[in-house]
Amino acid sequence: MPETTSPSWDALYATAELQAGYFTTAQGAEAGYSPQLLYKHLKAGRIRRVRRGIYRLVHFPMSDEEHLVDCWLWVGQAGVFSHETALFYHDLSDILPKHVHLTVPETWRRRRLRVPEGLVLRYGHVPDAERTWLGPVPITKPARAIRDVIDTHLSPEHIERAIGDARHRGLISRDEAGQLEARLRESQRT
Repeated sequence: MPETTSPSWDALYATAELQAGYFTTAQGAEAGYSPQLLYKHLKAGRIRRVRRGIYRLVHFPMSDEEHLVDCWLWVGQAGVFSHETALFYHDLSDILPKHVHLTVPETWRRRRLRVPEGLVLRYGHVPDAERTWLGPVPITKPARAIRDVIDTHLSPEHIERAIGDARHRGLISRDEAGQLEARLRESQRT
């Protein structure tokens, strides 16, 4: 018979604290909270349901990245924010993205998912060397973000500005800037 864990609000809070106040049903279970107990706290107003399987502590302070945490938990923490989303959060674009771009492993392409509104899934591998963190969520580094938007044909003017800003701020090296500029020129020929 499996050993039951008694509920620990401290354990649940510690998990949620690292994720801008969010936690999943599975993470709740690890802290000793059954679905019934989560429902009780939901009705008492201590937590709110964000979407199926994802909750947020009601009194946890708001953050600028919390809508990203919701998306990241929805993909089971398997993705990394990329493309226009990464450019925006690295402050390399003045375009406010219409959608949140999240790159997930290629194996996700076969899944039949109802993707939340406003989320665009991209498929591919993002090595650890091309990732960094934006608060509680992973995001592609500037060079990778620029490369991604070159490959998806963002306006060349915006890409050139992003390369220049990233180089000027020391976010990419001179060599990386040269490689990205060459990639941009090549993409414009095709």
